[in-house]
Amino acid sequence: MASGSGTTPKTASGFHPTVWGDFFINYEPQCLQRPEKWTRDRCNELRAEVTQLFDAFEGVAEKLNLIDTLQRLGINHLFEEQIATTLKAIHSAEFDSPSLHDVALRFRLLRQQGFWVSSDVFNKFKKIDGSFVVDDRTNDPKGLLSLYNAANVTHNEEILEEAILFSRHQLELMKSSLMSPILAKQVSRALQIPLPRTLNRFEAISYMLEYDDVHKQTYNPSILELAKLDFNLLQHIHQKELKVITQWWEDLSKDTRLDYIRDRIVECYFWAYSIYFEQEYTCARMILTKFFMLISLLDDTYDTHATLEECRKLNAAIQSWDKSDVSVLPDYLKKFFLEVMSNFAEFENELEPHIKYRNAYNRKVFQLLSGYYLQEAEWFHHNYIPSFNEQISVSVMSAGIQALSVCILVGMGDIVTDEALEWAIGNNDAVRAGGEVARFTAFKNGRNKLDVASSMECYMNEYNVTSEVALAKISSLVEDAWKTINQAHIDRQELLPFVHRITNLSRSMAILFLDKRDAYTYSKDFKGTMEKHFVKPIPL
Repeated sequence: MASGSGTTPKTASGFHPTVWGDFFINYEPQCLQRPEKWTRDRCNELRAEVTQLFDAFEGVAEKLNLIDTLQRLGINHLFEEQIATTLKAIHSAEFDSPSLHDVALRFRLLRQQGFWVSSDVFNKFKKIDGSFVVDDRTNDPKGLLSLYNAANVTHNEEILEEAILFSRHQLELMKSSLMSPILAKQVSRALQIPLPRTLNRFEAISYMLEYDDVHKQTYNPSILELAKLDFNLLQHIHQKELKVITQWWEDLSKDTRLDYIRDRIVECYFWAYSIYFEQEYTCARMILTKFFMLISLLDDTYDTHATLEECRKLNAAIQSWDKSDVSVLPDYLKKFFLEVMSNFAEFENELEPHIKYRNAYNRKVFQLLSGYYLQEAEWFHHNYIPSFNEQISVSVMSAGIQALSVCILVGMGDIVTDEALEWAIGNNDAVRAGGEVARFTAFKNGRNKLDVASSMECYMNEYNVTSEVALAKISSLVEDAWKTINQAHIDRQELLPFVHRITNLSRSMAILFLDKRDAYTYSKDFKGTMEKHFVKPIPL
């Protein structure tokens, strides 16, 4: 461990090389299975057909299942107006159903859209003593799965906490004996990551293989065909972007020559793609991917290589944001600092004239993040173990969610308001909760920053408890944080489009740190997953 003087560099990071090499630089996106013009024309035809279903379906249950299907197949972005109008009408209309699935599905879809629905709707499935009844209605695995997913959308509601415990217990009991292999897979997925915490694109890839089996009676080939064609069209766009962004990274890495960092440009792009995959967000994706990579380089510099004195000098240069400060930096950081400034200038150039001012928000959060990284470096070099609250007050922010939340909005175009930017840069409950999910999930599943005492160590030290007690505390904080994030869909309806995007950031954390892995740092086992999104088209 480095001494308090901060003159000794940290040990080599030992990160494995990129698993992609120059694959995407040399990669020529394959031709679509059908000509692109035919594919786009066919998508427009199918989109018109599916749009008519919103009027053709008269029953609430039919409409709810249609919306759920479109969301799970990843094509809800094509029907945002129809979905919003339909859910508004459903929210206003009377609804009474004996079906646990229908009641839970309505509850979840409306809550996620920002409509308030009382959790008292589940009282009909409880006994006089207040516990959930086990009968034909609640012993249905499809209904239980819907209840479990619905109950995971918010917190501070006792009935929903009870619903999670009840439905999870029942699903655990029956999952090995389910007659439908498809339903068994869906149950297993939800028990790992509930649907409200699942990334749209991950669910879409799975659900396209399951749709015809799940909806045997209501199967609509036009919906499935549209989902496949739309996925492949977007994948074609993503492949072109990956070629450009990988070339950008190769040029930058050759110039900076930082051999201690995580070479993870495709993984950074995957993160940005997780936030917004739609065609209209190409500019936003490219800016966000570069921003991801720059803060990853900054993190690795503070975390695994620089001396304390070098950390202080780098932070001072970033705070002043003046090229003349490059003279005080060690040689290996001079080009990095200049590349940071150059890329931020390029971010501004890529924005339309009337929104160029937003880049100042990007710079501000980058500077804030550098300060948090420096604080952790100070703790490490002075062998300081902070209190639990002191540790999380910094580590939750150094997780980068505040910085990334701002950058997510910067490139999104005219729909973003100044109010949304101020909300993202402020230390509000939802953004802070996102930081808690990121930091605690990463720690629980095997990745802790190399240079600071972990949250669990600080908790054990302060409260003199075992690792099991500390881990239980952190797990409960993760659950509370998720519910705070989901609650923002109700509390901040005027910012709902942006809340959805920032929620995707937390959802991506759940995927990347699933099964006690850090799929960003140690990405070898995650390559196959990324290939499904970026290399392999969906068979028609």
